[in-house]
Amino acid sequence: MSDRAHDVEHNALLKLRINGAEHELDVHPEMPLLWVLRDKLDLTGTKFGCGLGLCGACTVHVDGESVRSCSLPVSDAVGRDVTTIEGVGGPETEAIKSAWVEADAVQCGYCQTGQIMAAIALLERTPAPTVSEVEVWMDGNLCRCGSYLRIRDAIRLASERL
Repeated sequence: MSDRAHDVEHNALLKLRINGAEHELDVHPEMPLLWVLRDKLDLTGTKFGCGLGLCGACTVHVDGESVRSCSLPVSDAVGRDVTTIEGVGGPETEAIKSAWVEADAVQCGYCQTGQIMAAIALLERTPAPTVSEVEVWMDGNLCRCGSYLRIRDAIRLASERL
């Protein structure tokens, strides 16, 4: 066994910045960020969906970018700002929250944290997105209940309020 292979098999002490707070955790460097958030830090708002980075239920922000936490090794989050649904704030977040309720965007709710995190990232970059821009941006976030039109309407409503 090579030294590198041997090193990868062991935990490491990693320093993470999650929702503005510093955390030092003894975890395997290749553990998905999702499991660190949920199992080590008890931040359960981020959901497990597919485990392959395809559905968007596990979306968080890393340095302001939407990232699938189920496929991001925790070691890739070291030295970066990670924001979960528990830590979002600001005008885009407030606009999304109220529009989500007004547009009745939620049905079962399972995908909603990922949908909301993606929507906030969109509005932070593009405060007045077109319908087409919303649809393209949100394309990778799946909703089992098919609430896509209400989610799109909520994002457009939130953009009008910004």
